[in-house]
Amino acid sequence: MLDDKQPDALPDPLDVWSDEVFDVLLAADIKHVVYVPDSGHARLIERAIAEPSIKATVLTTEEEGIGVLLGAWLGGERGVLLMQSSGAGNCTNTLSLVQSCRFPFLTLVTMRGEWAEFNGWQTPMGKVTGQSLELMDVKAYRVEQSEEAAEVVSAVAESVFCGDLAAAVLLSQRMIGKKEWAK
Repeated sequence: MLDDKQPDALPDPLDVWSDEVFDVLLAADIKHVVYVPDSGHARLIERAIAEPSIKATVLTTEEEGIGVLLGAWLGGERGVLLMQSSGAGNCTNTLSLVQSCRFPFLTLVTMRGEWAEFNGWQTPMGKVTGQSLELMDVKAYRVEQSEEAAEVVSAVAESVFCGDLAAAVLLSQRMIGKKEWAK
């Protein structure tokens, strides 16, 4: 007799690296995850909301997250800002807080305006995200392959929180997958 059960579905590749990165954030003692909703970060956001040891805060704009993370740091806690590359442009003025106050700043940035981009408005900022962050003294590290994400985030988080540095991990659009208009 044949078994009527379907084989277990393979895990979504986006969920695999996102879960690995989330575990890195837990290991780095992250207590605050601040974010503007983004499908590339959806799994990380879901995990942060569900995790009792983390305060997940939805933002109306990315630059608000810098102030929240500064406040968290002054209160003795670590945090991370999740944003899309277009949001990095919104943060330019507020990143002066990171420079002036020299507090540890970690952001994970899903890239747009790259591979298979359908929205031309995303392309200009996608081209200059890394350079824009670097001009504001935020070191940018790029991840092209999902299997590299957890290792890079771990190394960058250690550098940020042990050295009072500012850094961004740029997650390539190809890695997070093609985005499409909802039908």
